[in-house]
Amino acid sequence: MGDEIQIRQFRNEDAEAAAQIFYDAVHIGATEFYDEAQRSAWAVEVPNSDAWRDRLNAQITFVATSDKQLVGYMTLADDGYIDLAFVRPDRIGTGVAKALYNAVETKAIEFGASRLYSEASFLAKRFFERQGWSVLKQQTIERHGIKLTNFVMEKQLG
Repeated sequence: MGDEIQIRQFRNEDAEAAAQIFYDAVHIGATEFYDEAQRSAWAVEVPNSDAWRDRLNAQITFVATSDKQLVGYMTLADDGYIDLAFVRPDRIGTGVAKALYNAVETKAIEFGASRLYSEASFLAKRFFERQGWSVLKQQTIERHGIKLTNFVMEKQLG
């Protein structure tokens, strides 16, 4: 497997692979932090690719590819909110998230955002802390009647 990572804007044809990465990242990548019931509540099934395409097109979405395969993606809203940040489980820790994050932060600075913020999972929390982010608060959310912990985080820009 080649390790070269390319970053580009999301394309409609990426939707199916992106939906699968989300599902796999939750069900395989998050096993250290969330039990099976929590992972199933978070990602009941692989999202419908049309709905996922619309969700990713509603934001600035960067994708990472390697060997012409989608290996991760990260979104950015106009106000600096990162809604989605997922990497294929077999590529966690290989620089994919860092490459995506660099593109997102650069874009946010370009359009004058004063901060980046997110509601991060345990796994994303560790990553964002390494990028200089701070935890504002820990919170419990509910999905399908199951409680999940995440973290409201931010990084001031500029």
